[in-house]
Amino acid sequence: MSKTIKYILSATILILVSGDMSFSQAQSGSFKVPVYEKFSLPNGLIVYLMEQHEVPTISVSAIIPAGAIYNGQKSGLASITATALQFGTKSYTKAKIESELDFIGARINTYASKESASLTAKFASKDQDIVLPIIKEVLADPVFDAAEFEKEKKRSLATLDRIKESPRSVLGFYWDHFLYGDHVYGYSSSGSPASVAKFSVSDLKTFYKINYSPAGSALAVVGDFESKSMKDKLSKIFSKWEKSVEPQKNLAGEPIATIKTGRVLLINKEDARETTLLIGGPGIRRDNPDFVAIEVVNTVLGGRFTSWLNDELRVNSGLTYGANSYFSPLKNAGTFSVSTFTATKTTEPTIDKALQVLNRLHAKGIDEETLTSAKNYVKGQFPPDFETATQLAGLLTEMFWYGFDESFINNFQNNVDGLTSAKAKDIILKYFPDKNLQLVLIGKASEIKRIAEKYGPVTVKEIKADGY
Repeated sequence: MSKTIKYILSATILILVSGDMSFSQAQSGSFKVPVYEKFSLPNGLIVYLMEQHEVPTISVSAIIPAGAIYNGQKSGLASITATALQFGTKSYTKAKIESELDFIGARINTYASKESASLTAKFASKDQDIVLPIIKEVLADPVFDAAEFEKEKKRSLATLDRIKESPRSVLGFYWDHFLYGDHVYGYSSSGSPASVAKFSVSDLKTFYKINYSPAGSALAVVGDFESKSMKDKLSKIFSKWEKSVEPQKNLAGEPIATIKTGRVLLINKEDARETTLLIGGPGIRRDNPDFVAIEVVNTVLGGRFTSWLNDELRVNSGLTYGANSYFSPLKNAGTFSVSTFTATKTTEPTIDKALQVLNRLHAKGIDEETLTSAKNYVKGQFPPDFETATQLAGLLTEMFWYGFDESFINNFQNNVDGLTSAKAKDIILKYFPDKNLQLVLIGKASEIKRIAEKYGPVTVKEIKADGY
């Protein structure tokens, strides 16, 4: 399974099978997105409501345009700000929030990704009048307690000191910065020790004031409630969230520099015994109309255990324990990459074998038998046990953020079935890069730099250096 299927489709497609629907019904394509209501508040907040009465719980998902792309030169600020939303509010101390939620078995999580900040929550339906006001204050009235912030900063710095010991944990940060350059999509969501060490509570408050606003945000509530009553309740509570005075700039909409030649970024990890690597180039936006077809083709290349990449690099040659490929789509851009790792001494044959498989995809395309197998595999990712209120709430906020509607889900099966070998060849040519390939390698530079030079001009960085 590709990374995109895991992190995008699993949060959208997989969750949509109705609780009383059999797997055979899912396979026949008879299911649809459950009915939902969408409305907006005067402050600009978009609200989704979806009733699901099978279990007496409610799940909430909120998405806010306050991700790492708004960090500026303060790498990691979005992430620590999102975490600190729960460090006390106008009416609740951190201890009070925790005790209130623990007593009723409810939970609230806040975090930030590259593009957005998010809040998720789950609680019993009977406790909605306790939890919803807390959610509102966490989003709209945080105070960013100084003592709690200092504790979190220490935890973050300790994590950042350790993270580079694991190349697979940081490879993606290097990759994004290498491909996106100075564009905001190149910003790291985690930050670095040098940047995080400088943060103060005032930095968090400033970031919050600029980027957290109901305008441009969405809130989805799914579960056991009556829509009219919930609409009245949410309107009363969340209308008090004041929107920012100035509209937020669309930083991610700025042009991304075109990559005109193959390049290699080599990250030297002096004690490395293996090479961890990515090969690829620019990918797709999340709203690409060929999204489903691309995922089916990628299933053949590197999106499942029996993919061509895994067969050639793991099963047939024993060069690695695993290899895959995936698209990482965002709102305005994306990347495609082949991912694997290997012993230092087998770095060159591993890269060459991966390139051979990618070239095979372009040269020969996909035959009908292989395509049918991939289509059946993708359609088989609809088991009913993925349908939960939490996942449905996440779906609704993803629909809002990425600008797709329920037709993506409702027409999914037909879109998969409609992919032919001829169309697959067009998809390969259009979206799977085979020229000007970019490589990021983490390994022992003294042993693999000569190999890296075979694939393009090499830039060397030290993994111990601050940042990415």
